[in-house]
Amino acid sequence: MSKIDIGITTQDRQDIAEGLKRLLADSYTLYLQTHNFHWNVTGPQFRELHLMFEEHYIELAEAVDDLAERIRTLGVIAPGTYKAFAKLSSIEEVEDVPGAGAMVEILTKSHEQVVKTCREVLKLAQKADDESTAALVSDRMRIHEKTAWMLRAMQ
Repeated sequence: MSKIDIGITTQDRQDIAEGLKRLLADSYTLYLQTHNFHWNVTGPQFRELHLMFEEHYIELAEAVDDLAERIRTLGVIAPGTYKAFAKLSSIEEVEDVPGAGAMVEILTKSHEQVVKTCREVLKLAQKADDESTAALVSDRMRIHEKTAWMLRAMQ
């Protein structure tokens, strides 16, 4: 593989990629959590939540691909196993099947956690003048902030 010369130092690319790995792990864990809740939601809000969770996990599926590809663009191997994601993620897995209201609350907190992870990675990207990563992470942050707001409105 040829040397990467995109105006970002090797150390900065590595630091940014490590942050992106955490964001990827959080996003993938949130994807699984959302898909699980989509499959298992019950109750009076079933249809509304089932469809909303589907919209969310479809959006997250595209997001994890974008994040992994950015990590690869920076010259670093992207994590891709459950074991790696569990080690890197700051979102706790849900073992049982909570009620619909608890699902909404859990997803709200998970989206808020992804926003916090985005903020950490954004600082790294801005410090290194990595506008491509900053734009990607900023877009992700905006989406998760909006999703958390919408979920909070349902509680």
